[in-house]
Amino acid sequence: MFMGIDPGRDKCGVAILTATGEIKFQKVVATEKLDSAVKTLAEEFEIESVILGNGTTHKAAAEKLSAAGLKYLIVDEKHTTEEARREYWVKNPPSGWRRFLPTSMQVPPEPVDAIVAEILVKRFLASK
Repeated sequence: MFMGIDPGRDKCGVAILTATGEIKFQKVVATEKLDSAVKTLAEEFEIESVILGNGTTHKAAAEKLSAAGLKYLIVDEKHTTEEARREYWVKNPPSGWRRFLPTSMQVPPEPVDAIVAEILVKRFLASK
């Protein structure tokens, strides 16, 4: 299992995927609760590696991972937010009158940080 983390100032996206890319867990957590969430998830799932995005506050997140005894790899998260917004609409197609607007003109109604974490793991797996 691979854990992806999209670190942020207020919230972090967390996703756990298998080596084949199957999503086992995906959630946005408050940054202040990242360390406890990571510890709990590491106990629940057999995490092989943690994939950490190199964005905002990644150094603070790296310290929390080290304190939890987890090894991590840093991955470039360039353009992941845009990719996550597109993926959001694939997973949650607009309904009602919104289906007539191009999704590129719409903003997802919820944070996409967990999808970014998923993308980070998929990028890592693709590079192996």
